[in-house]
Amino acid sequence: MLSAEEARAQCLAALEEATHSPNQPRAFVGLDGFVDEIIHVVDKREDANHFDRIPSMAEFAARIAEAAGKSTNIELVTQRVKLGGNGPIMANALASLGVNVTYVGALGYPNLHPVFQPLSDRSEVFSIAEAAHTDALEFEDGKIMLGKMTPLNDVTWKTLMERMGRDRLTERIQAAHLVSFLNWTMIPNLSEVWTSILEEKILPDRAANRIGFFDLCDPEKRENDDILKAMEILGRFRQHLRVILGLNEKEAMELADVLGIEIGEATPEGRCELARKLHAQLDVDALVVHPVAYALAVTDSETVWVPGPFVKKPVITTGAGDHFNAGFSLGALMGFPPRHCLNLGVASSGHYVRSGRSPEISDLLAILRHWPDPTE
Repeated sequence: MLSAEEARAQCLAALEEATHSPNQPRAFVGLDGFVDEIIHVVDKREDANHFDRIPSMAEFAARIAEAAGKSTNIELVTQRVKLGGNGPIMANALASLGVNVTYVGALGYPNLHPVFQPLSDRSEVFSIAEAAHTDALEFEDGKIMLGKMTPLNDVTWKTLMERMGRDRLTERIQAAHLVSFLNWTMIPNLSEVWTSILEEKILPDRAANRIGFFDLCDPEKRENDDILKAMEILGRFRQHLRVILGLNEKEAMELADVLGIEIGEATPEGRCELARKLHAQLDVDALVVHPVAYALAVTDSETVWVPGPFVKKPVITTGAGDHFNAGFSLGALMGFPPRHCLNLGVASSGHYVRSGRSPEISDLLAILRHWPDPTE
């Protein structure tokens, strides 16, 4: 059995070889869009320019609990404003990695919101609705995403046809090696859009090199029947695409609850067993789960997991999962086995949370060569 170091060395060699290929893969990604405000919560303020942040979600929860039955003031300080949403972040990361991207989604209408200009500069962009907004309260051990999502109600099949058109949509999807629909939870009409794409024969027949990557995005607030219906529609995409479903740890547990699957132990081995049970009940080619410190994948033929370059005090965490998805999808586009795809996924997210920027191929090569010490 390969050690983690040997697996990374093999992934590094494969990526170095793939960089010599003249072929540039194409991706079609959609359909959400958020303006993200990355926010720290003030614990103690020293002066107008200096403060100590509340470091953990538990301490923030305690602050709120202490105010129950009374009231309190909580100061929020915006650290940066950036493009957001599962789709735009993943698309931007793919473009940074050299993929030719077409993005369709809620990026501002009729005018593109300025925060999405960097994505527009490096990709082909079609905006069909106003962008939603997220206040992302970041802590050292996680984040709370406060979303204002009413604009996503306008992401419908009717709007897509009116503002992009069937011919252009068909052309872009059929030209893509990767088709990725993200953020099902927050787009109320996405199941309708999926069904219309299938029924309107927008997709070509299945081919070995054509991949579909899907991410539900925290389905806890959706009804179980809606989740099960979405999973049924997802299975129908296998007529056209090699379907990969990506989940973070919480999403995997939520989906297990809907399917009546015992969650088991919070260890890599326990989560692998959970993922195998999920894969057995879902009609997908591969299931990918990415907890914070590692990531795993299950297919019909194998189950693999790899450790990630975990960092105790990240520069940013909002978008880490989307960067993992971009790195994993890059590996899939290159025809890599699941273990290599996982290593590219954790390398991509690891670079992002350390630096606050999307990696280029050179950054993935560097992090695979010089794996960070997880204790630092």
